[in-house]
Amino acid sequence: MQLEIDKSSLVVYEALASEVRIRIIQLLSKNKMNIKDLAEELQISSPIVIKHIKKLEDAGIIKTEKVPGKSGLQKISTLRVDHIEINFPKKIFHSFASYETSVPIGHYNDFDLKPTCGLATDKEFIGRVDEPKYFMDSKRVDAEILWFTQGFVQYNIANFLKKEEELQQFEISLEIASEFPFSNDVWPSDITFSLNGLELGTWTSPGDFGDARGKFTPKWWPHNINQYGLLKTIRITSHGTYIDGDPISTVSVKDLDTTCSRWTFRIEVKEDAEHIGGATLFGKKFGNHDQDIVFKLYYL
Repeated sequence: MQLEIDKSSLVVYEALASEVRIRIIQLLSKNKMNIKDLAEELQISSPIVIKHIKKLEDAGIIKTEKVPGKSGLQKISTLRVDHIEINFPKKIFHSFASYETSVPIGHYNDFDLKPTCGLATDKEFIGRVDEPKYFMDSKRVDAEILWFTQGFVQYNIANFLKKEEELQQFEISLEIASEFPFSNDVWPSDITFSLNGLELGTWTSPGDFGDARGKFTPKWWPHNINQYGLLKTIRITSHGTYIDGDPISTVSVKDLDTTCSRWTFRIEVKEDAEHIGGATLFGKKFGNHDQDIVFKLYYL
């Protein structure tokens, strides 16, 4: 589950603002439970448990279903999510000028990958899934989602920096997740990012998310497969490379050849990675974020 710092996420924040509800989440992370069992474990009355369960249901954190029991139907609660990420508003670097380029998911210039794999527009699948040859289909430029288990996809953008302009920071943001047949919220994958052949570092995606429908995922997309990714921001600074503020390497802007004519960005799951869990890329018409792969160069 992904949250924003806005009113739409308040129901989740409010649901989590309770010691009792936190305890319910902890209990349900281990086993499915009915109202009676929860009340006994928490040492509170069943009517109070029901009120807490309702708040967690409204927030989409748990679900409750009626199932046959020894004495008729009983309500069983289960945990729906095991990961919540909060997206804070991006910082704006007012003191720097910038060049920004947005690259659609299907505008890769090279790839070498292994199934499971596939790609789709916002209206239909492109070719047949799990056949890499369809990544050369002419329709691939319209792709809004693509996925693969191992290998890479690569993108090029022009370098608009002038000779007199000094690069201060290189920023790349994209919505990304692991790749699992259908979906699996706990499916780690080591995804490596490179720029102009220089390895920036590796980020371990926690999973391939299907617990809630993506805000922009089209209606035709099956509900039982991956729905959204995590918005990750890679920043190459004068001090090193970071992803959402966490260091992933010592590569700095000083290591980049700013006289190059183009920037080549590679997203890769290596064959010798500890966690080969694939990668899924989401464009502006899929997932939770209205954007493609965004490159931004800050300069003086």
